[in-house]
Amino acid sequence: MKNQPEAVEISRLFDAPRERVFAAWSTGERVARWFSPEGCSVPKAEVDFRPGGAFAVTMRLPDGQDSLCRGAFTEVSPLARLAFDMEVEMGGAARFKVRTIVDFVSEGAQTRMSVRQNYELYDANFAAAPTGAREGWRSTLDKLARELARDEGAAAHGMFSLSRDLPHAPAAVYRAFADPKAKARWFAGVGDLTLTEREMDVRVGGREIAEARWKSGVVSRFEAHYLDVVPGERLVYAYTMFLDARKISVSLATVEISATPKGARLKITEQGAFLDGYEDNGAREHGTKALIELMAATL
Repeated sequence: MKNQPEAVEISRLFDAPRERVFAAWSTGERVARWFSPEGCSVPKAEVDFRPGGAFAVTMRLPDGQDSLCRGAFTEVSPLARLAFDMEVEMGGAARFKVRTIVDFVSEGAQTRMSVRQNYELYDANFAAAPTGAREGWRSTLDKLARELARDEGAAAHGMFSLSRDLPHAPAAVYRAFADPKAKARWFAGVGDLTLTEREMDVRVGGREIAEARWKSGVVSRFEAHYLDVVPGERLVYAYTMFLDARKISVSLATVEISATPKGARLKITEQGAFLDGYEDNGAREHGTKALIELMAATL
């Protein structure tokens, strides 16, 4: 089945010169910071900024599912227009095709960016995709506005707190975080990756390292130092995250475990500084939720 729903059109006036707005599309690293609706993230983006060059984005949805958008530029007119075609895959199959045209017009010191998308459906179950795209673009452009407003090299800050009641003794939950063999059963277990380095020493002054290579070739590295250890009750540690050689964040994490009538309550709180333009977009909180589920399944 193939049909063409009504086109999606949206525009936004940005408080930035046309050069900066146009440049936000020019590399995979830049696109990954903002090219997704609120609640979603972009773990991988490939941009070859020329006619015929690749435009490919992996968009991670709030439920953890990945939407693969694969295509190529058909036009790159500096400071004026971009056009690219891409197919969107979900669940291992192409669901629809999208042709996108982006125009850039200076309005004084500001820039108006206008987006037009035409859809060709392959799967009738995705007929609502254009309607959802209108709201998706609104929050996506909110992200772009924040990205353009950020000072070059400035840090972004975030905080989240998650709680989960578990039908297990507090000692068992604590062991899942503090015992190397127990933690190895779930930590760094989300996604298609291969563990390349592992070290764990849970004591005040001790450190923990977890390095893994994703199927894409990207290497992620977690380096933590324990600041407070109360056996059976609490762990506090500071950790740094790297993607390849790039330091992307520094965080303070607190793991608290308390007894309940039916078992234990786990609470994880994190405060993070995201560095040099890296945009988390809620991915750290989402990833932590997924890890908690993996941990719970091992108890």
